[in-house]
Amino acid sequence: MAFKNSKTFPTVSTDRLTLRQVSDSDVQEIFLLRSDRSINKYLDRPPSKTLDDALRFIEQIKNNSLSYWAIAQKEDQKLLGTICLFDISDDLKKCEIGYELLTEYQGKGIMREAAKKIIEYATQTLGINTIDAYTHKDNQRSTKLLEELNFKNIGFDETNSDLMLFRLKKHI
Repeated sequence: MAFKNSKTFPTVSTDRLTLRQVSDSDVQEIFLLRSDRSINKYLDRPPSKTLDDALRFIEQIKNNSLSYWAIAQKEDQKLLGTICLFDISDDLKKCEIGYELLTEYQGKGIMREAAKKIIEYATQTLGINTIDAYTHKDNQRSTKLLEELNFKNIGFDETNSDLMLFRLKKHI
């Protein structure tokens, strides 16, 4: 795929947002994302306890991913959330999408705007045909977003009955 041979991070934008590489200057917002109980209640990950935890996470992402974007306001580049593509399969032309947004920016259409752009990037630039998303059965906001983006509910995950699998297939 195009980005696997690239060393340049793919920055994309929408009317309101810049989807860019996470940077060290995002440490406070990454810490808030990864330590906020309301954001993390549906995620199976240890919370960040310190700014150093958040900085270590940023360094890991910067060194290992060309598909983990900071969702930033265009005017000041302040990080509002993140969105990523992962478990990318070249031969199956398939990946998963994940996202999170600071609480004060939820319900404003920001994630819908960012996700549409990343889905467009995945299908048009990377040649992805199938995008999966797992969401907790109680995460109504995520379920609603996925349905608005035309993901279809495939059912519960075979290994975790709290997770629902949603799938978006590109019409070929």
